[in-house]
Amino acid sequence: MAAVRLDNVRKVFDNGKVAVAGASFEVADGELMVLVGPSGCGKTTLLRMIAGLETATSGTIAIDGRVVNEMAPRERDIAMVFQNYALYPHMTVAENLAFGLMLRGVPRAEIERRVNAAADMLGLATMLQSRPRQMSGGQRQRVALGRALVREPKVFLLDEPLSNLDAKLRLSMRVEIARLHKRLRATMIYVTHDQIEAMTLGQRIVVFNQGEIQQIDTPMRLYEQPANLFVAGFLGSPAMNFLRGRLQCEGDAGTSLRMDGESLPLGDLLAAHPGIERYDDREIVLGLRPEQLQLASAHAGALPSLHAQLEVIEPVGNEVFLYLRHGPTELVARVPPQHLPVAGSEVALCFAPEHLHAFDPESGRRIEQA
Repeated sequence: MAAVRLDNVRKVFDNGKVAVAGASFEVADGELMVLVGPSGCGKTTLLRMIAGLETATSGTIAIDGRVVNEMAPRERDIAMVFQNYALYPHMTVAENLAFGLMLRGVPRAEIERRVNAAADMLGLATMLQSRPRQMSGGQRQRVALGRALVREPKVFLLDEPLSNLDAKLRLSMRVEIARLHKRLRATMIYVTHDQIEAMTLGQRIVVFNQGEIQQIDTPMRLYEQPANLFVAGFLGSPAMNFLRGRLQCEGDAGTSLRMDGESLPLGDLLAAHPGIERYDDREIVLGLRPEQLQLASAHAGALPSLHAQLEVIEPVGNEVFLYLRHGPTELVARVPPQHLPVAGSEVALCFAPEHLHAFDPESGRRIEQA
């Protein structure tokens, strides 16, 4: 396996659209790195540049220490798994797995060894004589993975490989890919628009938006310390709640947020966020994860609280999502199963100040502690 390094890689299409605006990062040898972002943000274009299917406008791409910008895709020693399975319908599983190796002139005995090893690893040993039309979507995706696996490449590139599967199959295939990576210790770059896939699979995640890298970090650090409003709102399901207003630091009277014509008490926010006082009497955005917003009746103590109209109750078994409205601001709370107020009633919600995330409303950047 090998490391992959990108230095200021940029892609501008002929129509002037900037698809990737100066991407720089390194995927370590044996790491599973996920590129995540909304559709059209440039993540697939970046993956195709690594594969050699798109030409970088500028910047360098290195695999295993070699700059590969001028190399053809077959010379880069990579294997790619696409969103559609791209299997040959008239070939058996064994023939689909072996076809690429045959084109490269690999000896027959070596082809047989690699095909059997991949089939055993992916649970396809009993299906080698089946054709794609006889298989489920998950089985066909395993064949597509196996076709990449038999190549024994330096780098695996996976472009939204689970998008065509239903929810149950996506879950099982995520587990299979994680197990495969652990077993192979392979260098993998995985593209997805699904933040749950990104959070569960990636050792590190590159968050993209509009062709630009927003943040690179481990899944939990991205969740707990998002660098800006986009990352905070994109990662997490349901998404982070945002409270927008003017901060009021009132000394002994405490801190509050003036929003929607009301003053929302924030308790001892200054102790939880040293340095935030520089936003006194300025606009600010405060973020709060749904699991940190709880029904006040379920919590004792003098926590900051707000009142909101309960609009929708969504039970999902082990937890309940409450969709609420505070003036024009929409909120979501994630609470454990319990006796709940009825939809349409006014409820009191509480939160701990240390769980608030603070962002600059103009730049969108996280406000770091002083």
